[in-house]
Amino acid sequence: MEGAALSSHFADFRLVAMQGDLTVNLSTNPPRVDMLNKVPPVTLAFWIIKIMSTTVGETGADYLAVHVGIGTAITTAVMVVLLIGALLMQLRTRRCVPWIYWSAVVLVSIVGTQITDALTDGLGVSLYVSTVAFAAALAVTFVLWYSVERTLSIQAITTTRRELFYWAAILLTFSLGTAAGDLATEAFGLGFTVGTLIFATLIAVSALAYALGANTVLTFWVAYILTRPLGASFGDLVAQAHEYGGLGLGTVYTSLAFLTVIIALVAMTTFSNDERSPLTGDRA
Repeated sequence: MEGAALSSHFADFRLVAMQGDLTVNLSTNPPRVDMLNKVPPVTLAFWIIKIMSTTVGETGADYLAVHVGIGTAITTAVMVVLLIGALLMQLRTRRCVPWIYWSAVVLVSIVGTQITDALTDGLGVSLYVSTVAFAAALAVTFVLWYSVERTLSIQAITTTRRELFYWAAILLTFSLGTAAGDLATEAFGLGFTVGTLIFATLIAVSALAYALGANTVLTFWVAYILTRPLGASFGDLVAQAHEYGGLGLGTVYTSLAFLTVIIALVAMTTFSNDERSPLTGDRA
């Protein structure tokens, strides 16, 4: 009887390890799975929502700070409070709830953008310096995450500790993407159209690398980082006036249009989890 129980325990442990993409260490207790995975399936809808949430973060923050006139400091403070509330809701759930998750992503996008803008515009920090600093901070976060959890897979966000690592990485990807995007489009003078094309091409290269068998986790995070400057460049291309190289739609209409698409896609993904696409995250 004891032998059968031990065999069953080992079988359950191996199943949990495979499903969570965890490294098995037989000298320790099995890793505890506190909840269902807290990140949505990485489908085509996932990438569209991610890019558009970036655009909404860019245009929405600009609208509040400049057009409404409340200033960068108050905008940042309000968004930080809202982000804390959204993350507390996200952390309290035991499974992925799409509208809560994507609300947090939109707010992280805004706060990440505001952090970089505060460093650049408020403190005069060079975009070269902030890009390198955020890249280093993100690398340290990944190293700590992997050293503790032995995986960077977003399909294994099944404990609160992993989720905290995940959201720390997400915030840094937005700040890094903002700095790198501004460096490319402003400091290097690429402009919104060329910047959009370059970042879209780099994401396509990442997708091709994934299709050819490159490391899934690496290609996912590279693409995730690049969606930030892509969304920002595309948002500016659509919203900015003609004299600045944009299409002149304005921040209000751009934000509303993209937010409408986000809401529609989030509603769709709430009722359907069957999509699959390139760079799909079942292995990420």
